[in-house]
Amino acid sequence: MIDLRVPGDKSVSHRAVLLAPLATGVSRIEGLGDGADVATSLAVMRALGARIETARSARAGLDATIEGHVLAEPAGTLDCGNSGTTARLLIGILAGAGIGATLDGDASLRARPMRRVVYPLQAMGLRAHYLGGAGRLPLRLEPRATGTLRTLRHRARVASAQVKSAILLAGVTGRVRVSVLEPARSRDHTERMLRAMGVPLGTAETESGHEASLDPDAWDGRLTPLDLVIPGDPSSAAFLVGAALLAGRDVRIEGVSENPTRTAFLDVLAEMGARVERSAGQESGGEPAGDWLVRADAALEPFDLGGRRIPSLIDELPLLSVLSARAAGRSVFRDAGELRVKESDRIGLMAENLSALGVEVEELPEGLAIHGTDRRLEGRVRTGGDHRMAMAFGTLGLDPRARVEVDDPACAGVSFPGFWDLLERIRHG
Repeated sequence: MIDLRVPGDKSVSHRAVLLAPLATGVSRIEGLGDGADVATSLAVMRALGARIETARSARAGLDATIEGHVLAEPAGTLDCGNSGTTARLLIGILAGAGIGATLDGDASLRARPMRRVVYPLQAMGLRAHYLGGAGRLPLRLEPRATGTLRTLRHRARVASAQVKSAILLAGVTGRVRVSVLEPARSRDHTERMLRAMGVPLGTAETESGHEASLDPDAWDGRLTPLDLVIPGDPSSAAFLVGAALLAGRDVRIEGVSENPTRTAFLDVLAEMGARVERSAGQESGGEPAGDWLVRADAALEPFDLGGRRIPSLIDELPLLSVLSARAAGRSVFRDAGELRVKESDRIGLMAENLSALGVEVEELPEGLAIHGTDRRLEGRVRTGGDHRMAMAFGTLGLDPRARVEVDDPACAGVSFPGFWDLLERIRHG
């Protein structure tokens, strides 16, 4: 049995760093993810005046002490690096607080859409100007000297945790009523953390989908400081699960997030015939965690995915795609157009790279059809600087019948420092 631990959940880490400075008092956070994206959130909050101290954690990643502080207009541009989560959630926070700032990012982030976040906030009264391409960073948010944002009931065409979070955070920092109705339930880390901090958020299932709402009328506007242990990142753990299955190793991954909006890929793996045993653990800050035990003793079967299942699988689809290359049959996923506008066009790159290795694949407008094979797979793959692309094909390389060269392995450090070392531990048992 190989025992492993993954970095702190990236989604929870971002939110802890972005929300703790808004609290009344001192927050203590253990096990922050220490990838480049979370470091970006730390940097931008410091640029806004937050007082943050960090040290290496005894668990993994970083421990942080963050003092609650009134945010101030930054002296220069806020560099969001490669992190869409940082940029989109920060726009919501600043919109509600009325703080002026210019947000920018690297070439990859500049190519990613921001209008989906900015547009509903403009409907609330945010004044914002695109300084480059329409709907893209860099973006200037104008300060608001007087008045508040307007209330908003937003009906989203596509479920998006980042859009939902930006609107809810604008409601929190602006103390204004908001609600977001999604066609399917997206990740709920923002709602869980805000409730743990004393914010009166409501959620409900409706005939039209899932609704999250804030009514601040009976709330004093104070956020309780966080005392939080960050659970292991399930999207990172997914790659180790896949590596164990392909390498034929039994692996235990300790302290992984058990948030039900993040573990849908385990249901898909069960449908494919894989065995992952889960044991319940503790809950912290509204986030449950537990250990995962991967039993590598079954052949994989193909999958067929689409519709409402896709939003809860969006980060794991690259991993499921490489696993399907070794499933006996034709696997299909559809309705995943969101993958076109991630750190790369993940649909296009998956098709290109699987084909380069010798897998038969059909590129669909919003998905892929992949024909599993037991042939030897060999070749070089292109990541486009996308961490999940690097990790997916690195995982496939643990198959004894595959030889995969990843062109930019270092980009995995955006979310998972130490990923390649853990793969080698699985490879050599």
